[in-house]
Amino acid sequence: MTRPRRRPAAVLAAAVAAMLLTASATAAAAAGADGSTAPASSAAATAHQPNQSARSAGIRSGGDAWMGWSQDGSGRPAPSPRQASQASTLAAAAQTSGIDVSKWQGNVDWASYWGQGKRFAYVKATEGTTYQNSYFAQQYNGSYNVGMIRGSYHFALPDNSTGTAQADWFVNHGGGWSGDGRTLPGVLDIEYNPYGATCYGLSQASIRSWIAAFTSRYKARTGRDAVIYSTTSWWTTCTGNTSQFSATNPLWIARYNTSPGTLPAGWDYYTFWQYTDSPLDQDYFNGDLTRLKALALG
Repeated sequence: MTRPRRRPAAVLAAAVAAMLLTASATAAAAAGADGSTAPASSAAATAHQPNQSARSAGIRSGGDAWMGWSQDGSGRPAPSPRQASQASTLAAAAQTSGIDVSKWQGNVDWASYWGQGKRFAYVKATEGTTYQNSYFAQQYNGSYNVGMIRGSYHFALPDNSTGTAQADWFVNHGGGWSGDGRTLPGVLDIEYNPYGATCYGLSQASIRSWIAAFTSRYKARTGRDAVIYSTTSWWTTCTGNTSQFSATNPLWIARYNTSPGTLPAGWDYYTFWQYTDSPLDQDYFNGDLTRLKALALG
């Protein structure tokens, strides 16, 4: 199944404007200082209803979101072929090429991507505390079987349940780690909300607490620090551009352009860069294959 393409930015910008005016009461009750307060019942009931911007991008129901569904909150279109080519040329010499996939790619032809030089893959495993990717086994095991180093990611819904609960759901449904040298640490995909208010109806302090709860629980369960995937614009808007996690959690920056651009506060370099979504999400690990294997080993 092919992932739907985004509409032009002008159309989606209007959609986002409408989204930002949505009452935050339908998103969630603000979390407590420890990020553990459960959302209000009304928020839980509406958490999986896509907002107008998400519907324009092709998201129809809970679980449909993918890593990088919206780069800047307006569902910006994919980069031009020229931008993608320039990004590839600039980064290829010193970096390792990979892809990330979700249910939208269905059963992936892993041998084909191996032949194209892709050496790692990240697979969406979970979202919130109810969704599991129905293609996860084929994607996660298939990438491994052709020789790729693989990992999995969790699409965060901070207004849906606690960070601790979502870390547990992730680890229990494909987000674990093993020291086999070919399994990468799990990823917390935290970005623009496809189902409601941009920052999930939470304050910057509550978002930071939620992330801390997730990453702490993930490390307690797996022994590894989760990679954090986000965009600089969302991170600045919704966390206050905190540097709280930069010393412990590797950064996966999303920016569809010829360079990763300005990174969130505290991170001097990125570990992964998602640089295009054409014809599917493509990424670079910031180092050669030897360094990627070292990250897998921990």
